[in-house]
Amino acid sequence: MSTENEGGLPASGQDGGGRPLEGEPGVSEQPRDTAQMPPVPPTHPSTPPPVPPSAFSVPGQPTAPPPPPLGRPPLGQQPPNGPQDPYGSYALSPTPEPKRRGAGGLVVAVIVAALVAGGVGGGIGYWAANRADNGSTTVSSAVDPKALNRPPNSIAGIANKALPSVVTINASGSQESGTGTGFVYDTQGHILTNNHVVAPAAGGGKLTVTFSNGKTYDAEVVGRAQGYDIAVIKLKNAGDAKLTPLPLGNSDQAQVGDATIAIGAPFGLSGTVTTGIVSAKNRPVASSDGQGTTASYMSALQTDASINPGNSGGPLLNANGAVIGVNSAIQSANNGGGNMFGGSSQAGSIGLGFAIPINEAKYVADTLIRTGQPVYAVMGLSVNMNYNGQGAQISDNGANGGSAVTPGGPGDKAGLKAGDVITKLDDTMIDSGPTLIGTIWQHRPGDQVQITYQRGGSTHTTTVTLGERKGDS
Repeated sequence: MSTENEGGLPASGQDGGGRPLEGEPGVSEQPRDTAQMPPVPPTHPSTPPPVPPSAFSVPGQPTAPPPPPLGRPPLGQQPPNGPQDPYGSYALSPTPEPKRRGAGGLVVAVIVAALVAGGVGGGIGYWAANRADNGSTTVSSAVDPKALNRPPNSIAGIANKALPSVVTINASGSQESGTGTGFVYDTQGHILTNNHVVAPAAGGGKLTVTFSNGKTYDAEVVGRAQGYDIAVIKLKNAGDAKLTPLPLGNSDQAQVGDATIAIGAPFGLSGTVTTGIVSAKNRPVASSDGQGTTASYMSALQTDASINPGNSGGPLLNANGAVIGVNSAIQSANNGGGNMFGGSSQAGSIGLGFAIPINEAKYVADTLIRTGQPVYAVMGLSVNMNYNGQGAQISDNGANGGSAVTPGGPGDKAGLKAGDVITKLDDTMIDSGPTLIGTIWQHRPGDQVQITYQRGGSTHTTTVTLGERKGDS
């Protein structure tokens, strides 16, 4: 396994090709040649540790055999069966056989429905018999027509307005298929979603988009950004489609405790609405779809709104009905496991969901629509993901034994050297490599950032003007 840096990167395929795509902001990982990192990274009072969630579109019927159990390679390196976070599993659980999972889910629904119906039926039978003998003792509430008109700023009012603009996406290719969510981005027919939702169809597969009114349209990929986990698709032949873009909020203004509303298709249940709050901001997250692709990095909005496999790519709304994030990943207690009907099940919500801030998603989406490829801010460094201390350490060597600091690159011009430990970027404390990556990706090429680093036991500061890299390879 070789390291990658910003200078002259080899391309890597969808399956990872044995090393990550350059889906990092000018940093890459040192080969794992030291001991495993501890299960939980060092914490810092100002910056929470990277969270290893799973990406969560709902996989469908694979045409290839399911992968064996996942291992624990270093972050960003893609084993044949999917990547793992050095802090624990963040990939999807092994893909279940879809019909079995679907049937299992259906059986659960049917059993619950039968129990409810049976209870209601028995209750009605008893009530009718009792009424015949002694008359009813129940009291019905009066129906107030005004109470049925929900205020526009209520959860019901927001959901009613947003649901027609939220779509269910089905993506299928030669090797895999899956279901996720997206939402109307503009009146030209662009739909914003996650890269891992549409990835199965990216190589000439089939994409369909279904609206809440049941109408289905074919779609095509406009552009994908693996590192950001953002994709834009566009409807085909959708002249009769009613396209009402969801209003975009300002994710920078979101505060912990603000109300959130998530809309999506968890486990294929389209149009599901759940609520919660913003649980944390700037949560460093590394995630993957578990299919051997490059890890994505985000400085995420964390929410306790219930989101599950199939919610991927759906909107996270604020109390005004504006999009503040794109739901992308979850942390699960067991990352999936067996279910009561046999087979395996995907990870489910335990109240730890993560959304890409909409300010970042909008920048990426606009770039994809304009150019068809993503643009990443870079520092021209290789980062040692084996480092166990506080901060992000620049590797001793770069790709193929080259320099860990790209000669003439942004980091080199700022005086950074191999072995330096970056502890702060502007006002953000850096406690790990993934934190550094997610933080840099909140910036744009050409931005100037102040870097605090340690060298030889002394603390130094320098200013880095971020460079630019186009594309994922």
